[in-house]
Amino acid sequence: MDSIDLKILQHLKENARAKASAIGDSIKLSVSAVTERIKRMEQAGIIRQYTVIIDQKKIGNGVSAIMEVALEHPHYADNFINLVMALPSIVSCDCVTGDFDYILQIVTDSTDGLEEIYRTVRSFDGVSVTKTHLVLRRVKNEHTVIPTK
Repeated sequence: MDSIDLKILQHLKENARAKASAIGDSIKLSVSAVTERIKRMEQAGIIRQYTVIIDQKKIGNGVSAIMEVALEHPHYADNFINLVMALPSIVSCDCVTGDFDYILQIVTDSTDGLEEIYRTVRSFDGVSVTKTHLVLRRVKNEHTVIPTK
């Protein structure tokens, strides 16, 4: 990867539907060169997918929360991960260091929906402690970070 690839990634980050011709015009590169570089980054797994970012509030999911979860023992981890994968309102799960083992990001339609997820996670075998934080306002939400070389 070089600085040109990073410029292409920055354009795609801002608009994944950007045409190769528009990207090429912006960075002074031919359409075929842009297309070839994008294809190479896809094949290398650098570009994993193209997606849409939805305004959750506008589709009725107005409640966001962060839940910290501690497990009694690491042997509960696989089953806990299976639970997380099965709950669509849990939009991200990070395994972390510190007092807790996982941090979950939850998006749901209501506090009742949040309570249901809370009860499901809290009562799961092996979960010892949870701590939930209601998100009042998201200040920043980057999905990708492009390195600056």
